[in-house]
Amino acid sequence: MSGRIRPVRDNSDEPGPPDGTGSVSSVDGVPAGAVPQFLPTDAAGDDDRRARVWLSRVVEPGQRVATELLDRLGPAVFVDRILAGDVPEPLRRATELRRQLGSVDADLAAADRHGIRFLTPEDGEWPGAALHPGVVATQVGGRTDLAPPWGLWVRGEGDLVELFDRCVAVIGARAATPYGEHCAAELAFGLAERGWTVVSGGAYGIDGAAHRGALAAGGRTVAFLAGGLDAPYPSGNSRLFQRIVENGALVSEWPPGSVPQRHRFLIRNRLIATVAAGTVVVEAAARSGTSNTASQVKKLGRLLMAFPGPTTSAMSVGTHELVRKGDAQLVTRLEDVLEVVGRVGDDLAPRRRAAPDDRDGLDPLARQVLEGLPARRAATPEQIAAEAAVPVGDVLRVLPSLELDGRVERSDGGWRLRRPRRRSGG
Repeated sequence: MSGRIRPVRDNSDEPGPPDGTGSVSSVDGVPAGAVPQFLPTDAAGDDDRRARVWLSRVVEPGQRVATELLDRLGPAVFVDRILAGDVPEPLRRATELRRQLGSVDADLAAADRHGIRFLTPEDGEWPGAALHPGVVATQVGGRTDLAPPWGLWVRGEGDLVELFDRCVAVIGARAATPYGEHCAAELAFGLAERGWTVVSGGAYGIDGAAHRGALAAGGRTVAFLAGGLDAPYPSGNSRLFQRIVENGALVSEWPPGSVPQRHRFLIRNRLIATVAAGTVVVEAAARSGTSNTASQVKKLGRLLMAFPGPTTSAMSVGTHELVRKGDAQLVTRLEDVLEVVGRVGDDLAPRRRAAPDDRDGLDPLARQVLEGLPARRAATPEQIAAEAAVPVGDVLRVLPSLELDGRVERSDGGWRLRRPRRRSGG
């Protein structure tokens, strides 16, 4: 690749050049081939990658206007426009103080010190299929466009394409109950045991339980974080994060040193919603970040499931509301989740059946006679017939077969239920 920026296709109505290549000599007044101001000239060959690193520091991700400009102009030219203040007013105001602070070399050096890599859509590890599900219609007749990240900061041994090939998100309340943490850990263990990647947000409560459940099964798990990966938040989960690095990945849209501000958790949620084949909400309060993620899942047309909880628990109000409104499917076990997200015909959940009864194989008459025998004493056939409301002849005909079957025995001139034999030894 040369040291100059490639000509960029403008999506305006202006015709392309006569040679039919579809390239134009400038984009909205920015000459093609100009080196962005923030790049040293000897680094221009890597201009798009460095531009995306700079954007991850200066522009908050998830913005539709910024995404459209990035797609139309290309990363390097988009950065030049931001530096010149030649962008829509809301974006200009949001970046005017930040745009002089971006330091690509410092961010890349910090990442290298902490074993963090930066991925762009040009990289083979970029999970394009997971991050670009397209456009879906919303309930109000509008459109929901996923605003993909400018780039992803990744720390961990796992390859994102492989990790996101088959993954399920397990999310829920930070202030989780023991019941909720048990359900999340059991579900994540089962998913990981069957080769699914468990995705969550790395927080306390349900998120942490899900990650730990997957790791306990020797499986893979990914945590999407809302700050820099050099000091993952919350710090109380530092040992858990180290285990995730060894068996999956930590992923963030923000460069090293970034603080996990409150709004960034909501921005982060859209990625959890988008990469997973399905999202399971284990516990959620009436209003919470978990409910926000569930809303993102529905807008993107992805599969949403919810675990029920005690009706008296404040941590189950959100999950029950999702089911009541028809936004989420009710699931109570691993097999239910696999049936929703798995391959058609291959992952059907077995039908739940009652525990087998030792009288299941009896015909109705034999069962009725058996139920007519008293529990603690012997009875005559006439007494049994009266109790069971069947003719004496039927009782006399059925009792010998029940005796051969080991269910009744003769005693004191009558019949009684056979007593279980005591086991000898120990």
